Amino acid sequence: MNHPVRPKKHLGQHFLKDENIAQKIVAALPSDTVNIIEVGPGMGVLTKFLIKLPEKNCYFIDTDKESVEYLQERFPEQSGQIIHGDFLRFHPETIFSGNFAVIGNFPYNISSQILFKALEHRDKITTVVGMVQKEVAERLASGPGTKKYGILSVLLQAYFRIEYLFTVNETVFIPPPKVRSAVIRLTRNDVTRLDCEEELFFRVVKTAFNQRRKTLRNSLKGFYIDYERGDILHLAGKRAEELGVEDFVMLTRLAV
Repeated sequence: MNHPVRPKKHLGQHFLKDENIAQKIVAALPSDTVNIIEVGPGMGVLTKFLIKLPEKNCYFIDTDKESVEYLQERFPEQSGQIIHGDFLRFHPETIFSGNFAVIGNFPYNISSQILFKALEHRDKITTVVGMVQKEVAERLASGPGTKKYGILSVLLQAYFRIEYLFTVNETVFIPPPKVRSAVIRLTRNDVTRLDCEEELFFRVVKTAFNQRRKTLRNSLKGFYIDYERGDILHLAGKRAEELGVEDFVMLTRLAV
């Protein structure tokens, strides 16, 4: 009997080999999830358990042709739902008319880009469950007042509840990475729209953190903000890492 040839490591991805951890990751999806996209399935360790979920509509997208061919041989009954493509350029509305969840052992070097892509589709994405570098997971789950708190922390926390689920050791990957990993879960919150211009909100947050050592009065001097209005004078002398989502919303409402 011929066995499918395993794909090579690609895009900075380290393939998970521990099935117990794979099961825990899949189990982190809410039971009422119907539409699911797995990003970077690789050798199919998560795929194996996703296809066993009852009454689910799963698609598996990978940029690597070898991975796609391997998965099509390993899971021939799912062949039509295994997509050779780039999730970062993919249009989920071509396969789902409603809401969907995203799951995966995300390639380390594009994990932040995958999460920015989730932000773009925040009106359709209900849940993201992903394996990322431990440092990235801690950054995303951090709150104001910590050094790890940054741009992606604020932008994601504006629309999602973020949970650091568990840490994963290096030994459960092929090949073992040099850093520890962690699994996070993002669950869409009840915010349909922020109480400010959202595009401007993104610009204000990014500008503030790009000069995070400066006070907001200096880092945001490219915007006209009357700190005497709206009772936000107390924010002028603070740095970006000290502000929560609502603080940035207040700044944005007064920014020109």
